[in-house]
Amino acid sequence: MKIGLVSVLFADKKLSQTLEYMRKIGFNAVEFYCGALAPPTHCNPDLLLSDAAEIRQLTEQLKQNELFISALNCSGNPVSPIPEEAKKHHNAFEKSVLLCEKLGVDRLIVFSGCPGGSPKDQTPNWVTCPWPGEYLEVLEYQWNEVLIPYWTKAAKFAADHGVTKLCFEMHPGFCVYNPETLLKLRAAIGPTIGANFDPSHLFWQGMKPHLLIREFPDKIAHVHVKDAAVNLDGLSSILGSHITFGDTRRGWNFRSPGRGHIDFNEMIRELNQIGYDGPLSIEWEDSGMERVHGAEDAYKFTKNINIMPNLGAFDDAMKSD
Repeated sequence: MKIGLVSVLFADKKLSQTLEYMRKIGFNAVEFYCGALAPPTHCNPDLLLSDAAEIRQLTEQLKQNELFISALNCSGNPVSPIPEEAKKHHNAFEKSVLLCEKLGVDRLIVFSGCPGGSPKDQTPNWVTCPWPGEYLEVLEYQWNEVLIPYWTKAAKFAADHGVTKLCFEMHPGFCVYNPETLLKLRAAIGPTIGANFDPSHLFWQGMKPHLLIREFPDKIAHVHVKDAAVNLDGLSSILGSHITFGDTRRGWNFRSPGRGHIDFNEMIRELNQIGYDGPLSIEWEDSGMERVHGAEDAYKFTKNINIMPNLGAFDDAMKSD
């Protein structure tokens, strides 16, 4: 499988510097962020959609550095109960779809978003427990009156412009945060809905990523490589929103690939088993490590565990002798 990098890690660097660095390290693919949670410095839809020369320049820079775009990413909250936020993220989604069409990219990474708990709410409301019963009413509203209607229209818009896979990252804080909720949205809308499989978010929730790959192989459209370390020492909790990332008192933290507790060896074997052909896109987030060292460390780790499936080549070679 090809190995890529989410370029937002070097958002403060020029595009040319970032791509040259990636080529030097050995990366094959790049994932560009185009949304509204952070400035889209390397791949700005407003600029690229308004100037064909900018598209040509980006394409040429990718070619010169022997890189391809694995996916665009506009993760945000287009169903926010805050009108200006919802509009901002919806506009980013539509522009990202149109940019995918221009660039010939068929996959767009998204979050499902999280609405409020009722039409009167002014902030998102992520439900983590079915009791008291009011929370079930919140879920009913969020899914049937907001989430499914929004993504039904959004999925059609994407498909009409050549984006065949909306790759949902199952992310706590949003309505789609685990396999069950992803499958619920897909069942309501159709096969345009797939997964951007990020094992780190699933692992700290207590799941085994490699087993999940086995359970829904045809739903995986893109894969992130990101590690997490879980430290439930009797004092810390999984629900640690009151403690900032990197603090060692947290029950879990993101780590550079290979520096946490995820079994990537089994994960790669399962990806090979289902015929996933890549890429593996490194989303580097480790608040305890310097990023340049971290990016190179992550690439070396991912290259090492990126084993090829057994295609019978050895047996064929023996027969020829």
